[in-house]
Amino acid sequence: MKKYDKVINKLTPIQYQVTQENSTEAPFTNKYDNEFREGIYIDIVSKEVLFSSRDKFDAHCGWPSFTNPISDNLIVERKDYSHFTVRKEVRSILANSHLGHVFNDGPNNSLRYCINSASLEFIPKEKMKEKGYTEYLKLFLK
Repeated sequence: MKKYDKVINKLTPIQYQVTQENSTEAPFTNKYDNEFREGIYIDIVSKEVLFSSRDKFDAHCGWPSFTNPISDNLIVERKDYSHFTVRKEVRSILANSHLGHVFNDGPNNSLRYCINSASLEFIPKEKMKEKGYTEYLKLFLK
């Protein structure tokens, strides 16, 4: 049995389609597009921390967008030749979950990580200690 099989078997249909079959959820109808509370976003499969709300912005594209991941060591980029174009796909390195794509059109000449909500779980800042993510609270110190 693979390491994440138990988790994968409990995913909702859209979570499975996105993370395991490289699908994309519909824009403007997903869970985290308009989520702007402080917190972290983790891989729905591996539970590894991927993004912080401090790097999230409204790209008006219909999906959660981030300027960068918390750590480049937990994300891998691959060329995606689907949809008659070449894009950079973003995957989690531990569970190999499809997350979304990265584009060169973020704010102030930064990147835009365009990520499917279905591949993420949001942990609000006030729940991070309870959920075992205490070490990431330092991201929100002023």
